[in-house]
Amino acid sequence: MSVVSMKGGDGEHSYANNSEVQKGIASDAKPVVVKNVKEMIVKMDFPGCIKVADLGCSSGKNTILVMSEIVNTIIATYQQKGQNPPEIDCCLNDLPDNDFNAIFKLVPSFHEKLETNVQGKCFVSGLPGSFYKRLFPSKSLHFVHSSFSLHWLSKVPDGLEENKTNVYLRSPCLPSLYESYLNQFKNDFSMFLRMRAEETMPNARMALTLLGRKTLDPLSNNCFQGWSLVSDSLLDLVSEGIVKESDVESFNVPFYNPDASEVKEIIENEGSFEINNFETIFGLFFSYQTGVKDEDVDQSCRLEAVKKRANMIRSIMEPMLVAHFGDAIIEQLFDKYTYHGCQRYDTLCNKPTVNFFVSLTRK
Repeated sequence: MSVVSMKGGDGEHSYANNSEVQKGIASDAKPVVVKNVKEMIVKMDFPGCIKVADLGCSSGKNTILVMSEIVNTIIATYQQKGQNPPEIDCCLNDLPDNDFNAIFKLVPSFHEKLETNVQGKCFVSGLPGSFYKRLFPSKSLHFVHSSFSLHWLSKVPDGLEENKTNVYLRSPCLPSLYESYLNQFKNDFSMFLRMRAEETMPNARMALTLLGRKTLDPLSNNCFQGWSLVSDSLLDLVSEGIVKESDVESFNVPFYNPDASEVKEIIENEGSFEINNFETIFGLFFSYQTGVKDEDVDQSCRLEAVKKRANMIRSIMEPMLVAHFGDAIIEQLFDKYTYHGCQRYDTLCNKPTVNFFVSLTRK
């Protein structure tokens, strides 16, 4: 838990500078987030104080951007109905090792962009802690947002001793390995819903975005491209004597991207929330900025796309990798990642990434 935080700061390999994909998905989800905020306000009859929580907020401009959109929607909704703007309590949550300092430096500009009559009514705070535990007083939250966080598990699942050459699930593997990951996700997501059920008011809304998979087959080659490149890169370092084989065998990523039926089943079984919307947003594993067709993309464009993906994965995984292997291998590891990405570019470039957007109402 202590190392499942994105790389902080504003350097070349920081999460803040390598989260354009996450920003794009958040932009795709914006219309539904706005719709749910408006519906929550009307359903609760324009409360005088609204408490909003962003769980797994990470750091960088994306964090403030999402909260700004929620706050602006609240203000606009009240203005359209001729209501005085409410007090808005904005709580930004992530694990204790998250770079909260980087977020707090952006808060003054966030306040300055608010309308004058709202500036003294909007309050921003940081709340370190796991969202798999209680974070807020009972029935205190009106709106909960979480983007690109719930695919991270509370711990590495038990029973992965036979997963020796991969950092995650990869075909072929024992069915028991998949069951270990699925059971951990079920336990964690159920706990997340149970904790939020205690913290949210009746008719409160939650807007959740998480990585998923399209296929029902948990071991499909379409599911886990990013982590398979990490596995291959680590094994290269083992063959070169840079990394111990036993260290690779004992490293597994606490991550699970479910299919839609798994997510829906857990929500329905937990029973505290009603599903309003369930949408699938597709992206591409490798993307590049060019106006020509795929077959005409030259090597420099491919290399640029792969390096961009490698930097994104590094901004996500570096704290975990450093905690397990030390920081001396990081540059070599992602050089290998880039190499393998280029070698498999034609296979991976058209593979879709799958993201689920789920809107829930507290019963």
